[in-house]
This record gives sequence, C-alpha cells and structure tokens, in this order.
Amino acid sequence: MHRFIKVAVILTAAFAIPSVASAHAVVFPKKSTPGAYEKYVLRVPNEKDIATTRVEIRFPAGLRVVSFADVAGWQLEELRDSSNAVVGAVWTGNLPPERFIEFPFVAVNPKDDTTLVWPAYQTYANGERVEWTGATDAEKPASSTTITATVESASNRLYLALSGLAVLLSLMCLGLVLRKAP
Repeated sequence: MHRFIKVAVILTAAFAIPSVASAHAVVFPKKSTPGAYEKYVLRVPNEKDIATTRVEIRFPAGLRVVSFADVAGWQLEELRDSSNAVVGAVWTGNLPPERFIEFPFVAVNPKDDTTLVWPAYQTYANGERVEWTGATDAEKPASSTTITATVESASNRLYLALSGLAVLLSLMCLGLVLRKAP
C-alpha cells in the first residue's frame, strides 16, 4: 500500500511541476472558434523580488477588441491605430512579488482558422523590461491562442484520459484507506 501511495504522489508531482515551471505572461483561453466573441484574460505573474509596475500587450492582426474590464488598482491606456482600432493596451499599477494579476478583455476572433500570437511586455519598479515575445520554445515565449472550428483534438483526448486516470487513482486510494478503517 505504501508503494502505491508513493507512486501516486510522484505521478501527481510530475504533472503539477511543468505547469509551475512555465509561468509567464499568458493569454487564456488557449483555443477558441472563428468569429466568436471571446472573453480573453492576460495573466501575469510577478517572478521577481520587486514590484511589476507596467504590463503591455499588443493585439494580433485580425482580432477586434471591443471592451476591457476594470482591474482594481490599475490604470488602463488603450493603444489605437489611425483608424481608431484598438491595437494594444497598457496597464500601470503595482503587483508585489510572488503575486499574479489578470487583465480581462473581450474581442471578436478572426473568421478564419489561425493562431493568434500575443506579444506582452512586463516592466518592473527598477525599470527592467521583460519581453514575452519569443517563439513557443524560447526562454520568454509569446502566448498564443489557436482559432479553429475543430473542437476535438488529440490534446483534448489526452486531458480527458489523464483526468479519468486521476479520478481512478483517487478512488483507489480512498478504497484502500476505507478498507483499513475499523
């Protein structure tokens, strides 16, 4: 029984650690459908020992941003092009170390299948600017969202299988614990 519990703990840690290690400025959701009105959220963690004071994002071509949510303690500046379309946003405020913040906005997706790339910039109180603009495998990657009409994918099936495995392992552990109880 102890061996089973150790294996369950190791498997849980193995799946949890990659999600912590890849923390950076990320836009959610990671998938959406063509032409949809989507609520996007830019999540920014503070990974330094000093406050983040400025967060900037540039919106992908073909995306039409229609509104922003207010974020307590942060000021929003909308960046517009010559046609008055929103092409970016800058938030200024104070994000202490070891905290994260989310900046929600609503946009209309392009009508065709594509990948939206979200260049983001994070500025710290000492003036250091981190550019989250690299390729997917870069040290500081830009976040991306896949726009596709295809709902089912291999990754969806993998997540479903892993979720089922987690439920099964949980039930087995519960059964073992209850079996030993008087």
